[in-house]
Amino acid sequence: MRISLTCAFCIIILLFIGQTHSVAQLPSYQFLKKISLPTGDGKWDYMKIEGDRLFVSHADCIHIINLSTEQQIGEINGLKGVHGIAIVKALSKGYITNGTDNSITVFDLKTFNVLKSITVEGKKADAVLYDPFSNRVFVFNNGSGNAIALDPITDAVVGNIEMGGAPEFAVTNGKGSIFNNNEDSHEVIEFDSKTLTVRNRFALLPNEVPTGLAIDPKNNRLFSVCRKSKTLVVLDAANGKIIATLPIGGGVDGVIYDPKTHLIVTSNGEGNATIVQQNGADNYTVIQTLKTSQGQKTIVFDEKNHQLFLSSANYSEDGKTLLPSTFGVSIYSMMK
Repeated sequence: MRISLTCAFCIIILLFIGQTHSVAQLPSYQFLKKISLPTGDGKWDYMKIEGDRLFVSHADCIHIINLSTEQQIGEINGLKGVHGIAIVKALSKGYITNGTDNSITVFDLKTFNVLKSITVEGKKADAVLYDPFSNRVFVFNNGSGNAIALDPITDAVVGNIEMGGAPEFAVTNGKGSIFNNNEDSHEVIEFDSKTLTVRNRFALLPNEVPTGLAIDPKNNRLFSVCRKSKTLVVLDAANGKIIATLPIGGGVDGVIYDPKTHLIVTSNGEGNATIVQQNGADNYTVIQTLKTSQGQKTIVFDEKNHQLFLSSANYSEDGKTLLPSTFGVSIYSMMK
């Protein structure tokens, strides 16, 4: 009897040590540095990484940063209320949405020179996405409930998708489906990237005001962040079934998924980022609340170096007034 009790005690101790070790090994992020971009003042929105270059939206310009040197190497100016950036690498072209006049600025990816401006039908051009499967660029008009499809070879408008509400972030599964968050109708809308027909409308309620959207193509999972309900909603992209709902911080706008570490990170404008571990296709756990800065609501991810980039300016003590010449991009790195 004494031997059994001793063995049982040893097993409990070993299990405890194993669990403690497992918790200690969970990945986490910490602040690394800030890249200052003090030129101009105003709002900010999406960012985009292509190779070793980071494109940062800021008021009426795009900053281009070399990630190897962490120095600005160019600017695209004269824009009008910048929101999103999409890259078509094969054609060495980039596309920028101007929310003020609903135009799309096309630029050369090597020289950063503006090639042309395209005015598209709709209001408040916001998110923009390149889909390699259909070889089309999609512009999502937050103010008029529609999306415009462009042919990047000719830059001609080839179609229109009416969705209603207020389209926000979008992702592609690379197999012919585009998924788009709609912050007014509280749903994820799926449409065919070739026929431009709506396939599905996945309800998110009681989760409200979806903004950022990310995808795990391998497990066919969508990650939709909802600002009003302060939730991350995991959906089965095949049928829209809600797999999990997790609490996140306030003021969320963006979310990324890292397929190597199986982490989902939400950028919450109140001044933190919620980091969620994917334990399996249907199993998720919040593992860290990373302290960031107020206003850091959008996020982009460097998969090579496992670094997060969040942009914002500094606020005065009232928490509402932006301090001039304080805009920049903060880098958060995975702890080793």
